Amino acid sequence: MPSSSDAEAFIDVLDDDGLSPEPAAGGPRWKLLIVDDDEDVHQATELALRGISIEGRPLQLLHAHSAAQAHALISADADIAVLLLDVVMESPDAGLRLVRQVREDLGRRALRVVLRTGQPGYAPEIETIRSHDINDYRTKSELTRVRLYTSLTAAIRSYRQILALEQTRTGLEIVVSASNELGRQRGLQRFAEGLVTQLSALLGVPPEGLVCAHEPFDRHDSARIIAAAGEYRELIHRPLAELAPGPVRDTLQHCLQARAHVMSPALCLYFSASGAAGRGMAAFVDAGQRLEPLDERLLAVFCASMAVAFENVMLYGQLVDFAYQDQLLRLPNRNRFIELITHRLQRPDGVALALVDIDDFAAINDTLGHRVGDEVLQAAAQRLTEALGPEVVIARIGGDTFGLLGPESVVNPNVIEIAFAEVVEVQDERMRVSATMGLVRLQPDSPPGAELIKDAHLALKQAKQHRRGGSCYFSERMGIDARERMRLLRSLRGAFDERRLYVAYQPQVDLASGQVLGVEALIRWRLDDGSFVPPDRFIPLAERSGLIVAIGEFVLRTACHALHRLHSQGPAALRMSVNVSKSQFTDPDFPDSVRRALRDAQVEARHVELEITESVAADDLDFILSVLAELRSIGVALAIDDFGTGYSSLSALRQLGAQRLKIDRAFVNELGEPPADGGPPGKGSIARMVVDLGRALGMEVVAEGVETEAQQDALKALGCPIGQGFLYARPMPEDELLGWLARR
Repeated sequence: MPSSSDAEAFIDVLDDDGLSPEPAAGGPRWKLLIVDDDEDVHQATELALRGISIEGRPLQLLHAHSAAQAHALISADADIAVLLLDVVMESPDAGLRLVRQVREDLGRRALRVVLRTGQPGYAPEIETIRSHDINDYRTKSELTRVRLYTSLTAAIRSYRQILALEQTRTGLEIVVSASNELGRQRGLQRFAEGLVTQLSALLGVPPEGLVCAHEPFDRHDSARIIAAAGEYRELIHRPLAELAPGPVRDTLQHCLQARAHVMSPALCLYFSASGAAGRGMAAFVDAGQRLEPLDERLLAVFCASMAVAFENVMLYGQLVDFAYQDQLLRLPNRNRFIELITHRLQRPDGVALALVDIDDFAAINDTLGHRVGDEVLQAAAQRLTEALGPEVVIARIGGDTFGLLGPESVVNPNVIEIAFAEVVEVQDERMRVSATMGLVRLQPDSPPGAELIKDAHLALKQAKQHRRGGSCYFSERMGIDARERMRLLRSLRGAFDERRLYVAYQPQVDLASGQVLGVEALIRWRLDDGSFVPPDRFIPLAERSGLIVAIGEFVLRTACHALHRLHSQGPAALRMSVNVSKSQFTDPDFPDSVRRALRDAQVEARHVELEITESVAADDLDFILSVLAELRSIGVALAIDDFGTGYSSLSALRQLGAQRLKIDRAFVNELGEPPADGGPPGKGSIARMVVDLGRALGMEVVAEGVETEAQQDALKALGCPIGQGFLYARPMPEDELLGWLARR
């Protein structure tokens, strides 16, 4: 406990005349806590500091008469700047214990401590001063008014610097945290909501006065509020114009128009992304008072960091838009449509899915241009929207294909056809647009969205095969057939890779003499159990999958090598006919593959005949003729297979320059059969016309599928010279063919 003489000595220091008090400033004050068990010291200190301001602020003096009382005050008030502390109070080390508690227990690192004592023998050790971060230590006898002022000024300056560093660190931690947190946000609204929270934490203001507004996608639209708090929360997703007139709306509008921060009189921050022109965001902040320079600097760092996060959010939004939105029609695309189907499968009763395909859309693009095609799609989307109403989801899932999902009472052929009933006027062109539809009824056990679209595609394909502009509902039978085709195609690929496909040969004979003139190479597929898959089942699959090109080259090379062996063991003039599919014929490498096969097998080109169907000549005749000219230069012969079943013209047939014409087996089957009405025999009028046509064009005619003597006799009577069919021999492997030729 200090003696009364100590107090009197301290009071004496007040007589120092070397200090002129600064005029007291308004606004915030520095809080100074005087801790001493002598009331006279409190009064003397208050008298000494009366009317003094430090660093532009007046002082607010707080009083405690014990260490325990001081501890309670410091715990309750975080704004105390300086502790003017007596060392010896209720115990010799009470002051030092209080400092230790303030630093270690309360974590008050910024609070400055000036120790005073009237008993010099109780001075703390140097290590204690250092470890407890004590600013100054004075005996009461030497602490004159000027020295007291000097000590407090140094302490307050130190407090301000430490506080600024702590605020900066805290602010930067908030910025880093906000950058990490908001950089992970994947939605603009979530980003804006997080921005409101982080700004309020950075500035130390409640979030009730914060509003975020976003510029529109369309320049004709208005800005909208995307995040808000307090009284403005109900305006989220509403136009900014609906905000009550006043500083908030005016500041936001000014910020968005200027595309820059507004720092006064109100605070409004602007964020923009380099890749989102015209898509900035403004955040209004009711800070309540003018910002300190430190706050402004932290805001600058915050805005720079948030600009990067905002750009990431905008970029992600663009990616989502591209991933789930059709850019031309602004409709959901296939990805989004699948998600919507999956959602509707939770309650599928009475819901239907439809694929609507614009008929002959490729022709519109080719003849009128892609711009007209785009406008046709836009018109179709508008028509569908008007005809089906808001209950139906409309998506674009392909170039000219729309997906519809909604109540079956609306998503049905009768209602959908209404959308295409009227002509479409595009760029002064009036055209009638029709659409073909494939539909699926959703069931509780329906497959996922992507599989349902596949089912609808199957129904659409079925509808196109029957009639353009028609419709077809998916049935279980379609699904079974499609899965069987896929299973068969996978098996076919495996069989080809494992060389379980083989080539069989069927002889072609002179009908007059019975002499074997040649053989036709035919692909066959034998399963592990010895059964065969009919060619009319797997060849169409191979053509649609593109596997036919590889299979065709395999057949050509195998047949050429077999021909070489046949010539060495049998008739040297034997001809080998090989079927060529349209895909194989139009392959750029096809002529070279023929050259390689002939060279590797060492056979003459004149003994090889390539058979194409007349439908090959139906598309791009000029290209076909150029390929045929190259094949003729190689020296191979050409035959037209299945004549009469395609759509080629006689003019095209003449230009092809084929050496042989093959009558399809369907026309051969008619030979010798009496007509259904009991009249005279028709004697194969189509077969007769083919024979006469071949004779007129100077082409040799070959009849396929000859199975009976009556058909053979009828062909002879018509003047057909060559036949091929079961009447003479079934297709057989090469070794059996050699034996058959020997016996023949």
